[in-house]
Amino acid sequence: MNVSPYLAVLRTPRVPGFMLLMLVARVPATAAGMTVTMHVLLGLERGYGAAGLVGAVSTVGIAVGSPLMGHLVDRRGLRAMLALSMVTEGVFWFVAPLLSYEVLLVTCFVTGITVMPVMSLGRQILTALVPDDRRRTALAMDSMAVELSFMAGPALGVALTTQASSRTAMWAVGTSMVVIGAILYAVNPPVRHEGETGARVPRREWLDGRLLGVLISAGGATFVLSGVEVSVVASMRGLGLTGWTGAMVVVMCVASLAGGFVYGGLTRVPPLWALMGGMGVLAVPIGLFGGSPWWLALTLVPTNFLCAPTITATGELITKHTPASARGVAMGLQGSAFTLGVALGQPVTGFVIDHSSPAWGFAVAGLGAVAIAAGTVALSRRTSPVPLG
Repeated sequence: MNVSPYLAVLRTPRVPGFMLLMLVARVPATAAGMTVTMHVLLGLERGYGAAGLVGAVSTVGIAVGSPLMGHLVDRRGLRAMLALSMVTEGVFWFVAPLLSYEVLLVTCFVTGITVMPVMSLGRQILTALVPDDRRRTALAMDSMAVELSFMAGPALGVALTTQASSRTAMWAVGTSMVVIGAILYAVNPPVRHEGETGARVPRREWLDGRLLGVLISAGGATFVLSGVEVSVVASMRGLGLTGWTGAMVVVMCVASLAGGFVYGGLTRVPPLWALMGGMGVLAVPIGLFGGSPWWLALTLVPTNFLCAPTITATGELITKHTPASARGVAMGLQGSAFTLGVALGQPVTGFVIDHSSPAWGFAVAGLGAVAIAAGTVALSRRTSPVPLG
């Protein structure tokens, strides 16, 4: 494995420090959802349905707000977006533990619109810091960092809630987000390459079938991933090994990390539709091996090995086909696609499992990704590329 591309990225000025900062920034962001869920369950003593509804409305708010916050970065600059997000998130996380369930439901949606988009923002800033020929490797490293944050964040949210209280956990998340926002405000990292202009390009010239195909692929990737996760939970529960579900999640994350590492060092890569379609094909038969946790863990590796590469490929194509003046919006749309893929994949797979078995959950998640991959190929071929220069 050639590690020289990674060393080149790490030698790029400002990149190592920024990547470390964004890794830390994403931990409270990934802890937020679990923290609110635990608060509804333990602090407000509501059921799983009520907790799921809060998560759903928050997800919709984030999906709506992500491109809007990206647009704010494109038009007013990074600091304007950070100032708005710090105020709204600071207020929300301070008062949220004191709210009734009904009020919390509404405020989760409203605040979701102005949540700091640390996932898409990290990719946008990293794109501005590295040369074009190092972009794939840099974005692969970013995807691997996201996996690490998802391994740490939810676990920290649960630990704070159970060892202290849900109120303490929510205040800790809010304080962390404000501090991180303040650091980013002070540092003010670039959101465009030096020399790139902010001249506006008409939306019809870049938001074409080709880019829509990339965005749909992004949603398809998280559709199959979220479907596989729900199916894993159901499989482990069926085996009476619910306590070991976290170990399966670690296996999935490590496989994705390995895939991202390999992908980031390649000079030639498969097309996006092949990566996402491959994830789907490999997910279909997983349920056949659900009778043993060891076989289940082993069969989860191939699908998740393609996770970080697929996520990286969507980011690389979006930065390639989008003008600098609209990169924040495009990255926000990518974040919305990821969010909506999860929002669709979990209930669809859960419905199938409720009416059949976990094995069919894996199959439906995989077949859905294959169908989406085929659709994006057809969509992209109907639209001829439009030059951005």
